[in-house]
Formats: sequence, structure tokens, C-alpha cells
Amino acid sequence: MENFEFVSPTHFVFGKAAEEKVGPMLAERGAKKVLLTFGGQSARKSGLIDRVEASLSAAGVEYVELGGVRANPEIGLVREGVAICKEQGIDWVLAVGGGSVIDSAKATALGACYDGDVWDFYETKQDPEGVLPIAVVLTIPAAGSEGSKNSVISNDELGRKTGYGRNEMRPKIAFMNPELTFTLPAYQTAAGITDMYCHLLERFFDDVGNVPVTDNLNMSLMKTIRAEAPRVLVDPENYDARANIMWAGMLCHQGLAGMGRHEDWATHGLEHELSALNTSITHGAGLAVMFPAWMEYVYSENPQRFIQYGAEVFGLVPTGDVDADAYNAIDATRAFFASLGMPTTLDELGVHEEDIEKMIPTLRANKGEVFGSFMKLTMDDAREIYKIALD
Repeated sequence: MENFEFVSPTHFVFGKAAEEKVGPMLAERGAKKVLLTFGGQSARKSGLIDRVEASLSAAGVEYVELGGVRANPEIGLVREGVAICKEQGIDWVLAVGGGSVIDSAKATALGACYDGDVWDFYETKQDPEGVLPIAVVLTIPAAGSEGSKNSVISNDELGRKTGYGRNEMRPKIAFMNPELTFTLPAYQTAAGITDMYCHLLERFFDDVGNVPVTDNLNMSLMKTIRAEAPRVLVDPENYDARANIMWAGMLCHQGLAGMGRHEDWATHGLEHELSALNTSITHGAGLAVMFPAWMEYVYSENPQRFIQYGAEVFGLVPTGDVDADAYNAIDATRAFFASLGMPTTLDELGVHEEDIEKMIPTLRANKGEVFGSFMKLTMDDAREIYKIALD
């Protein structure tokens, strides 16, 4: 087990009507004026924004709205939010939505305490000068951003999508009501499940040996997600299934599932280039394509790790043929994603061989010449993985 430090300051309020506690709990913590940020119109049409605003008003907390956060959130709206915070004396940032809204809120809270351009943090990875406190009303289980230190932001002008993370950026409070996820479209639900599962894969496959406490937690979460995913898709209003998925999504990216490991994150880097190339590509869908392709390319570095994964998570019985057993685990992973309705090839995402070279320069800028830990990858390796993913 490697040395590690772990911080988890988030207060989780989980269960039915959790969002009704937003106003009182923020007021208790000294909030006076909140930037309320959200995505499109679904949160408004469902009445959620009205309920949150009523809770804030009843507690005497003022608010300023900033809607319009898109999937793959863009730095332009973050800059707008930063300006609002500075001009109007905002003292908390409240995100109502999924990972994109939360990531945008984190970046806004970061930039509000900085005199320069907030993109500097994503470009140079410098330490923050301060971060406004952040609260979250979660509506889409996927990214785990409600409990993590990480934020991923796109810069359309530069054609970049990159992440930044510090413990100061972890939300102070996360309100998690599984009922808010009942109306999520099946595709969005499936993409979220894929994303959280891939957060576990990034941590399970690295260059560290067995870490039983962490590994068993990781694989238990994988098995839970596999069991609950079909229940959620068949019965979207199954409260217990939605609750298990929502809580698992947070645990998948809070950090516990990687303690004592180096973690890999090569595949997330490869996928970020897809959704920077085409911002309409859903992150989870891109991961469903890229992770099995990465697995095929790197498994020979430690096939026993794949065999262990296949046996524990999918119940595969080893045959003694190391390559075949490792491939069976990879095939099972791809089949799981496909069973959720996720794509299996880049072609399905509208990405073709001629696009590969367009992604390499920004991949290099984001990840460096060599990246990953399970297997050290070069830009030539990245090209080959993209080719595997084509069809």
C-alpha cells in the first residue's frame, strides 16, 4: 500500500426531500448571498429550482441565478459566474444539477477568490488562493463531483478539456434525493452508470500490487453497480435501486476506492479529447468505447490483474489460458456497457481515423509525452488505442 492523504469534509444529506433543507443548512453556516447555478430547463420545469429558491428565501438567504451550464462545461460561463460573484458579494456557490454543473460551480468558486483568469488554474495547476464554499443539489449520479475535489472544464477557443483538483474544492454540503433522478432519460442514466464504473476501473488498474482493503471496496462497488443498473433501467422509479446508484456514484469518485494506489487515469485523458473534439459526445459514452480499447492494448502488462477482476466482478472461471482469461474479462466489460445501451466503437460517436491526429496535440498538452501508470503510454500508444476503438 502506498502512502496517502485523504480529506472528506462534505456533509451528505441523503434521502427524500433532502433539497428542502438547503436554505436552513446554508443559513446555519453563515450564507448570506448565493450564486445558484444550474443547467438547462429540466430543473426549472420540474419545479426543483422553485423549491430550492423557496427554501433559500424562507431561511433569509439571497440568491442570484446563473443557468445554462452545458454538458462538458465551458470556461466562458465560468468566467461569467466569477464576475457575478465579485460584483454582487456572493459568499456561497450552490450547484443544482449533475457533474457538469458541479464542475462549473467549483471553477466559479475558485475564480471568485483570484484576481487573474480562472483558466490559469487548469492550465498551470497552481495552488488556489481561496475557494468560496460550495453546496450541491445532485440530480444526475455519474461524475461523483458532489464528493470529489475534481473539476473538468472545456475551453472551446483553445480546443482543450482538462481537469484541476484540490481538497479545498470539495463541496461543503451535498443534498442527495434519489427521487430527483426518477425522470432521467435512460441514455443519461446509462452514461452516468458507465462513468462511475470507469472511475473504479481507473483506480483498480495501476502499477501497485494488491491493496486488499481498497481493492475489495472497489470491486464491491463494481458488483453493486452491475446489479443495480438493470433494475434502474427497467424500473426508473425504483427508489432503492436509484438510491444505491446515487450513493455508489459518490463513493466511486470521492477517493476511498483508490487509497494506497497510484491510479491510472489514462483512459479519462483519452476520452476527454473525444468530447473536446465534439462537445456533444457524452463523457460516459466515450468512456464505454475507450476503456475496453485501452484494456486490450495494455492487459499484457499484468494479465493476472484482469483475471482477478473478471473472477471477482463477473464470476468468470479461469481456464488457465492467461491471455484468453484476461480477454474474457475485457469482453465482459464491453458487454456490460453495451447492455446499458452504450456505444462500443468510435464510429458510433462520429469519430473517424482522420480525427485521431486532431486529438494528439491537445492530449499531449493535457497529459504530457508519457502518461498512465498501469502502462506508461506515449502518443504513439494513444494513436494505437484510438485505432482499436474505431470499430
